[in-house]
Amino acid sequence: MELAVSVAVLLGALLLLLFVAFGKGKTELNEKSESTEITDDLPAAQEHDDTPYPTEEPEQLQLPHVEELEQHSFSHPLLAATLHGHYGNVTCLDFSSNGKYLVSCSDDCTIRIWSTKDFLSSEHQCLRVAIEKDHASLVSLSPDSRTFITWLAGKKTLRVFQMCKENDSSFSFKAAPEDFPRLHTATVVNIGIAETGTFIMTACSNATIILWDLYGKLLASIDTNQTTSLYAAISPCGRFVASCGRNVKVWEVCFTTDGQFKEVVRAFDLQGHSSPVQFFAFSGDSCRMVTLSRDGTWKLWDTDVDYEEQQDPYLLRTVSCQVSENSRIALSPDARVVAVSNGCGMTLYNTTSGELEEEFHDVQSEDIVDLAFDINSRFLACSGGRAIRVFHNAPGYRAAIQDMEAMLQKTSNEDMQRRLQQQIQDAQDALDNLFAEAKS
Repeated sequence: MELAVSVAVLLGALLLLLFVAFGKGKTELNEKSESTEITDDLPAAQEHDDTPYPTEEPEQLQLPHVEELEQHSFSHPLLAATLHGHYGNVTCLDFSSNGKYLVSCSDDCTIRIWSTKDFLSSEHQCLRVAIEKDHASLVSLSPDSRTFITWLAGKKTLRVFQMCKENDSSFSFKAAPEDFPRLHTATVVNIGIAETGTFIMTACSNATIILWDLYGKLLASIDTNQTTSLYAAISPCGRFVASCGRNVKVWEVCFTTDGQFKEVVRAFDLQGHSSPVQFFAFSGDSCRMVTLSRDGTWKLWDTDVDYEEQQDPYLLRTVSCQVSENSRIALSPDARVVAVSNGCGMTLYNTTSGELEEEFHDVQSEDIVDLAFDINSRFLACSGGRAIRVFHNAPGYRAAIQDMEAMLQKTSNEDMQRRLQQQIQDAQDALDNLFAEAKS
């Protein structure tokens, strides 16, 4: 009982702090530490030697006028921000693991790094990094946000960009002297950097996953033994890599106690869909996974198992949904909310009940190509066309309220009951105010 009360206090206090910030419409993410704050200083990125590989040069983009970027309008009470800046279609998004930044790449030959503390402001500053004679189709931030990796669509290789300090004390990102070796022979479907900082993953559609060290040395090549790989990813804990096709296969990437790569071991599979799995996602602690299939369903799994003891993941829920060829799925880090895209719109579900909580139509001018929750499960970002839409995760707050209400039913401590009741009321008021402000 004492443990339950303590958990309730911690959760309640945390939720209250989140709702206070949420209700005011502003967030304070400034931290007095040595971590670098990215500003809007935009020094040119280092030119890279583009001579080694004769490849197709991307078509020269005709950059539109700014007013052309805003032709597709969208409004909703839960829309927190629309990020404009890219002149081409945004192809990939990635939130930093410290919650401070969102990185985006586009076929306009730029990477942009946005500060999440500006989401609720009228102006959205970003740092722009140019890619010479190519464009990135995929991007991923390192755990400390001081490095990012990109997949170059023209040269078909991985390039690393590292933060550096300029003479005027501003910061920029410069390309590493050499790109990674070109080992993939088919379309690359995803890239990533392990949260542990121990390896990089690239995966391609011909069912091959390659693991690299941070300097481009090959660690392992995984044959997924599937006809094709539609998607692959590293788990947030940095322990697993997974790939989907006919089903989802998961491997553990093992290192020695002194940090040396050891081996890749098959961990478990997620089976049960009647059609191929086209996308999947992990929760923040990697204890839950969701899968999205062409059979028109998403499934929630308990993956907190000891596979070495032959334990299999548990299927927790199957929910019907609309699925198109480019549909994506995202799971909030706290595992309370599932987001599914379908064409230009998306739907949000409560993972406990499976009920549809929010539905957004015509969010983007083109099909949504990426979905991402921030590490705090506060925001959901999506890309499609040139704009990035950022939404308040209201279903996540509702789910947290439901959890506190369940705690309220279980506790007999009067002080705790009063505290929970007040926190629930404050949280509900914050949500109500959000919709009221949007209507006014």
